[in-house]
Amino acid sequence: MTDWKTKLTSDPTILFGKLVVNGTRIPVDLILEKLASNFSFQELLDAYPRLTAEDIQACLSYASENAKHERTLAVG
Repeated sequence: MTDWKTKLTSDPTILFGKLVVNGTRIPVDLILEKLASNFSFQELLDAYPRLTAEDIQACLSYASENAKHERTLAVG
C-alpha cells in the first residue's frame, strides 16, 4: 500500500490548507470524488498530467486509513 504521507501534503498557503497531491494544487477530495464518479485511473492521468498512478493510490490509501478510524451514526 502506498504511504500517502509521502505523496500528499497540506499547506495553509495552498487551497486554504486542503490536503493536496505534493507539488500540485490538486486536492485529494477532488481525486476521490472523481473515482467515486467512475473515473478510471487513466482518465484522471489524462485530465491531470502532473498526477501519477502512485498519487491516485496515495489518495485511496488516505481515504482507507481515515475510514478505519471514522465513527458514524447508523443510517436507516
